[in-house]
Amino acid sequence: MAGLIKREDIDEVRQRTDIKEVVDGYVTLKGAGLGSFKGLCPFHDERSPSFTVRPQVGRYHCFGCGEDGDVISFVQKLDHTSFHEAVEKLAARIGFELRYEDGGSGPNREDVGRRQRLLDAHKVADEYFRAQLLTPAATQGRNFLHDRGFDRTAADQFGVGYAPQGWDSLLKHLRGRGFTDPELKLTGMFSEGGRGIYDRFRGRLIWPIRDIAGETIGFGARKLYEDDQGPKYLNTPETALYKKSQVLYGIDLAKRNIAKDRQIVVVEGYTDVMACHLAGVTTAVATCGTAFGTEHIKIARRLLSDDGSGGEVIFTFDGDAAGQKAALRAFEEDQRFVAQTYVAVEPNGADPCELRQSKGDAAVRDLISTRRPLFEFAIRAALKRHNLDTVEGRIAALRESAPVVAQIRDAGIRPGYARELSGWLGMPVEEVSRAVGAAAKRAAQAPSGGAGSGQYQGQGNGPGRGQGSGYAPVTGGGSGPGVAPLPPSAGLPAFNRPDPRDPVAAMERQALEVALQQPGMLEGETWQRFSEARFSTPAYLAIHEAIRATGLAFAGDPGRWVEQLLQEVPGPLRPLVSELAVVPLPASTADGVLRYCRDILARLFELQITRVKADKMGQLQRLDASSDPEEFQRLNRELMQLEMQRRSLRSEA
Repeated sequence: MAGLIKREDIDEVRQRTDIKEVVDGYVTLKGAGLGSFKGLCPFHDERSPSFTVRPQVGRYHCFGCGEDGDVISFVQKLDHTSFHEAVEKLAARIGFELRYEDGGSGPNREDVGRRQRLLDAHKVADEYFRAQLLTPAATQGRNFLHDRGFDRTAADQFGVGYAPQGWDSLLKHLRGRGFTDPELKLTGMFSEGGRGIYDRFRGRLIWPIRDIAGETIGFGARKLYEDDQGPKYLNTPETALYKKSQVLYGIDLAKRNIAKDRQIVVVEGYTDVMACHLAGVTTAVATCGTAFGTEHIKIARRLLSDDGSGGEVIFTFDGDAAGQKAALRAFEEDQRFVAQTYVAVEPNGADPCELRQSKGDAAVRDLISTRRPLFEFAIRAALKRHNLDTVEGRIAALRESAPVVAQIRDAGIRPGYARELSGWLGMPVEEVSRAVGAAAKRAAQAPSGGAGSGQYQGQGNGPGRGQGSGYAPVTGGGSGPGVAPLPPSAGLPAFNRPDPRDPVAAMERQALEVALQQPGMLEGETWQRFSEARFSTPAYLAIHEAIRATGLAFAGDPGRWVEQLLQEVPGPLRPLVSELAVVPLPASTADGVLRYCRDILARLFELQITRVKADKMGQLQRLDASSDPEEFQRLNRELMQLEMQRRSLRSEA
């Protein structure tokens, strides 16, 4: 029977798993201060990196959409798994054996381990196909690769294999490795007939299709024999692992260089990816039997850190009509990128593989370096559809091409292309500019909601020091000006997001950031002072009270400390706690962090002393010294002691 995983084992998995390593499999992270990393959020489409990971506390937080959590919740959300599945996956990753309550065991393979079994089956099949490429039966497959300029080293680099002719070669192999027919039916590697299942790929060259983490999730197969009645290319059908609209062939090999070079080259086939990489264009990927669409764009943008500071998306297409059509489809998606989009089409229509065969590696690199802006390609394609020798043809061409110019995001170069268009059309610049302006106005008045319409609004950089994420409610997803209240939930109180312009609120926020991220700083007398400090901002007061209730039992483990604190605070404040736990502290060295934390705590305690002094000064002013001289002297002594404490704190800071 499946049982509940023991709580201490869950905590152990959470503590021993490096959240940065896990997130790195999905998002390109860059350093954002000591112990903090930042990248584009995998949970929403954004143009500026606001997704922050803090390995020391084992948490992530997006300052754009408010998504937050620990490594377990990250895996749950990204892999669409249950809590149990996520814990089990992470436990397997670190080689940790889980224990279950009441003598129960982990979920059975069919219920929860299905994904891992599918991955295991694909891994075994991948190894099998690669081994088969070296057999005498695969001579025609090896010849195919050789004829296209790929040697054995290249085949090994890309994991190319061979599926033997026959109906059950792979089937027998996987059965022999312990996989059942019900499991194999779910892999997409088999077809089913009246006599049961049989190999889907037979007598074909095989390319493994891997996800961004490098796991094989499907295969692409190229026909080799004339008597094969199937299509030229045959891919894995849609499965629980393989979603063609979310897959880019070669992404596992290209992801590092895409992030480093801020460039992604989109080609059309497996051999084109191979040719590009071998020629030195190591940012090349390909779609798998579908157009480059919205889900592909999300993958590309995260790797590019598509934040407006550069980056290129380069599409290569065949020079034929189908290639031009594909390029224009890509242009329709152009507005989803901040990076500049380009198209590279070889004049004679050769694809990268053919170009490398005929002219060598340098020709492939030259093709990419001579790319043209995609909107220029789209404009010229529109002009080709009209007879520019007639007045009617020129007017029709202007009507079709003016909206293309109007879509150019860079307002600085838009007028330049309006002038170029006037030259291509042989029409006055003023007339073309008016047409472009009218097209832009029509687009602005059109109903929103289409591709690229307003999708970036409300996004932007994460907050700076002491800024929070605006004045939105403490919900994790609000935006916009003003201090809007959070609607109460299940009888809980509502809290406003503290105004970052309030110096007292800013001071209290910084103190809580220190407490959450460096709980070890609160030991001894410091804990006593921190506990007695008075917080005046309601949201921060509630968090401070939760810290006092949690105590220092888990202060030695920042991740566990934050986890316990999240159980103490009111539900609406949990996103704010997560935010405070991951926001980078303004220091670049470990010593700098310690100095900063001491300074912030000293300022908090000084503020506390100032408040107490103000209270006692008020008492002193209301007191008649002649009627109660002892009380008058006592208050004066306490004021002097408080002033000495204040000066001591300042000298320490």
